[in-house]
Amino acid sequence: MNEPVAQTTAQTNERRRPDRAALVIAAGLLVLAAIVAWDTTRLAAGGAYARVGPQTIPYAIACCLAGLGIWTIFAALRRDFPEREHQEARPVLWIVGGLVMQMLLLRLTGFSIATGVLFALVARGFGERRMWLSLPSGILIAAFVWLVFARGLQLSLPAGPPEQALVWLLQTLFPPPGAA
Repeated sequence: MNEPVAQTTAQTNERRRPDRAALVIAAGLLVLAAIVAWDTTRLAAGGAYARVGPQTIPYAIACCLAGLGIWTIFAALRRDFPEREHQEARPVLWIVGGLVMQMLLLRLTGFSIATGVLFALVARGFGERRMWLSLPSGILIAAFVWLVFARGLQLSLPAGPPEQALVWLLQTLFPPPGAA
């Protein structure tokens, strides 16, 4: 008979405890509000007759962040947040690994291969086990994106061997006007 009482007491204590994760989020919101407010004080003041100047909106954002932080503290103390699901670390590690690999490979291999590796590792994080399919698919999709952005829109994206080969192929098949 002592066991149900002990479980009930433990459950009651668990319900009374504030939500620690929510308190961390609230602290982050309050710190961010303080940083925005402090940074806003360094802005130059507005015109002499204008009540609204360059400081107005950042101060409003700081006030909103502070209000959200305070609201989150009260909600954490009342335990108003829904029960969170268990988080699995493995998919997150695959995705973070993909981002790290892209950053490491970008200058060395170019946009297409680095982004293709990112695509394959993110797909693996979401449960795709056929790397032999997702890696070349990602490289082809990234090559198309590179072609659109680098050649079509004239934006600068890192070019590696695949991109250089693609440019050579396109120039061979479709020579620029006036080239003999």
